[in-house]
Amino acid sequence: MKLKQLDTFLRVADMKSLSRAALASDMAQSLVSRQIAMLEAEWGRRLFDRTGRGMALSDFGRRIYPEVQRVVEQVRQLDAAATEAAGVLTGTVHVGVLPSLSRQLLPMLLADVRERAPALHLHVMEGFSGTLDEQLASGRLDMIVVNRYGSSALRGEDVLGKVETFLIGKTGRPELQARTVPFRALGGLPLVLPAAPNGLRTTLDVLSRRHNVALDIVMDVDTATAMKDVAASGHAFTLLPITAVTQEIELGLLSACRVTSPGIRRTIALSLTRQRPLSEGARLVASRVRVLVSGLLADL
Repeated sequence: MKLKQLDTFLRVADMKSLSRAALASDMAQSLVSRQIAMLEAEWGRRLFDRTGRGMALSDFGRRIYPEVQRVVEQVRQLDAAATEAAGVLTGTVHVGVLPSLSRQLLPMLLADVRERAPALHLHVMEGFSGTLDEQLASGRLDMIVVNRYGSSALRGEDVLGKVETFLIGKTGRPELQARTVPFRALGGLPLVLPAAPNGLRTTLDVLSRRHNVALDIVMDVDTATAMKDVAASGHAFTLLPITAVTQEIELGLLSACRVTSPGIRRTIALSLTRQRPLSEGARLVASRVRVLVSGLLADL
């Protein structure tokens, strides 16, 4: 039994999918499957039930999960304590980032952290807020940068800034000629949006009922890239903050107009894990994320 196999078991259990676990681990799916099979062979019990909807923990898997989680966390804490005692910031810091910010934030964060702590390793997961919340709660991430819809963040979170939501579509579409678009004008437009449950979808459901607007959601997707690609095709529109489409707008592929009456404001927040104390390296990264994201949003 190896620590990597235990870590892979936790990731598959949390994400309920071999393919998603492989993507998050930057590993081939066949290797993820092999590591699970090796654990099952060593323990002589099945860890997962393979279903049409993904990987579900077996009865044995559910019993062993908290024990494995405890062992992996203890090893991580030991490693962090040993390296910090030596006066060098090393180890891995696990960060979750919104797709709408990753393109601008990640290069800056990498350069910043390498200058201050070159031995520190960053592991970044990109995802929508709901997915990142789940990963933070499970202890897989040290910190996340997420959307909170409305004027405030959750208790204990740091507010990094606020952004508005824009209607995004192919350049040249007549619906995007003005600088703003009222919410009621979204009715009848074909929309491609994140799959529910999702904070944006929940907010849109509330607003559409309140303002008696029927939204036509023609496609659910799981990535911001897919949302932008479909919008750029001209077959549908999407809803994103301007930070997510800056490059595409500069290239003339997409256009944007701000949603108003009512607007859809997003609070960008930093949330830290409560599953364990942050290492010195994680505290450094959190402090730099605060500075960099706040600076990015202040420039909008």
